[in-house]
Amino acid sequence: MELIDSHCHLAKFQAEGVLDEVLDRAAAQDVSACIAVGTSEEDWIVYERMAKAYPQVHYTLGLHPCYVPEDNSWETSVNQLASFFTPGNPPVALGEIGLDHFHLPKDPIAAGKQIIAQEEAFKRQLAIAYQLDCPVIVHSRDSFDECVRCIDESGVNWERVVFHCFSGDTGQIQRLRQRGGRGSFTGIVTYKNAASVREALYAQGLDVLMLETDSPYLAPVPHRGQRNEPAYLRAMVEPCAEAFDLSVEAFAEKVTENTREFFGI
Repeated sequence: MELIDSHCHLAKFQAEGVLDEVLDRAAAQDVSACIAVGTSEEDWIVYERMAKAYPQVHYTLGLHPCYVPEDNSWETSVNQLASFFTPGNPPVALGEIGLDHFHLPKDPIAAGKQIIAQEEAFKRQLAIAYQLDCPVIVHSRDSFDECVRCIDESGVNWERVVFHCFSGDTGQIQRLRQRGGRGSFTGIVTYKNAASVREALYAQGLDVLMLETDSPYLAPVPHRGQRNEPAYLRAMVEPCAEAFDLSVEAFAEKVTENTREFFGI
């Protein structure tokens, strides 16, 4: 059996000197590859170098909405993105990018400025993705409608768009599928209070399904409360396979195929 963690953050593991151990544990749990997702200039070079050093690691780059400052200084970072997409060791996607209306300043004026800056940065990065015709990883928190609108307006091919860490309902996942997009699912699907997310997973169907850890966050049951890592992706497979009445092996084969196809790896 082979699995791919379609979205994780490995920089902290490397900084702590435990990356090799983390990747070894992942391999022991059938996780043969990881997509390390960049969120700001602080980790872009880290992941570019990591992907060169570790053949099982692929990387992406994007400016996460929580790292978009209120002023226009984000433009300096965003203007660098396209230069990474050159032959040799290019990212496999642009992301994670998007909107986050949950982590906003309490002051309403400051919050309004942040919302405007996030949307401008998101639109600029979508324009880059359109030019590059590359996959796009979307971060959407309390901003689903706004994210959908921005993508619709961008002209980006929806078949190349994934809303990562999908935690919405069946109505939202159906809106993504109607456009050709998809969601990827985390350990949240194993939580007792997440029935709506499990329903969305099933409603999306198996044809485009991808799984992720979003490690070091959102560890699945039975690891909930621990620091998450790619090895824990294995804990998600059995409950998800049961939802589709499939064997673990057949389910793993399909989601791995979907992930390889989406990222071109």
